[in-house]
Amino acid sequence: MAEQPLRDRPLGETVDRRPRPLPARVAHQGVHVVLEPLHPRHAPDLWEAARGADESWDYMGYGPFADEAALTRQVEEFAAQHDPLAFAVRVVASGRVMGWLTLLDIQPRNAAIELGHIWFAPGMQRTRAATEAMFLLLRHAADDLGYRRLVWKCNALNAPSRRAALRLGFVFEGILRHHLVIKGRRRDTAWFSIVAEEWPSRRDAIAAWLAAENFAPDGTALRGLAEIRAFRGPAPVAPSQPPG
Repeated sequence: MAEQPLRDRPLGETVDRRPRPLPARVAHQGVHVVLEPLHPRHAPDLWEAARGADESWDYMGYGPFADEAALTRQVEEFAAQHDPLAFAVRVVASGRVMGWLTLLDIQPRNAAIELGHIWFAPGMQRTRAATEAMFLLLRHAADDLGYRRLVWKCNALNAPSRRAALRLGFVFEGILRHHLVIKGRRRDTAWFSIVAEEWPSRRDAIAAWLAAENFAPDGTALRGLAEIRAFRGPAPVAPSQPPG
């Protein structure tokens, strides 16, 4: 069979090739949290938040920490880097720093960026503050900086992280088998993404979930994120997931 002329081959759609700006080491103000560029001064609050929460580090590449000095060294390492670019999460209601998260694998030319290294103290998990913290960085990356691909990846065995990705509207892409060795153990990595044409619906659904009118006086959400997204229209069909 004769080879197709190059001009007739599918090559993919053209895109805006301008490199996206790098995210800056600046604070992001929300209603329930403030994201502050991570600094060693945050270490005492983080140490207090991490006490008694050793299991919360099971799927991280570091931790749990033997003492405050060890945690401070990890904070200093993060604070000195731009990729990952780390932020401390200060909860407005308490004024305390209760976690951190980062933007990483920042690819300005490909307009791709990852949200990761997410560690929230148990008392902050599954709260409006936790959702808003992630939303602030996703919105900044997509709306302010113009990144077309938002990435989430995690240990394939980390069921809570996989549920969190799907809850936020990330689409499961697949598993890289034998991808990494973490703490001496094999890690298969589950990959998720939100791409540019999907982001507006995800953004609007998360914003609607966070809205004050979506919460009862006792702080209970009246509608879940999945319900809000369903009301606003179907999401793209994700590839089937293996159990885990």
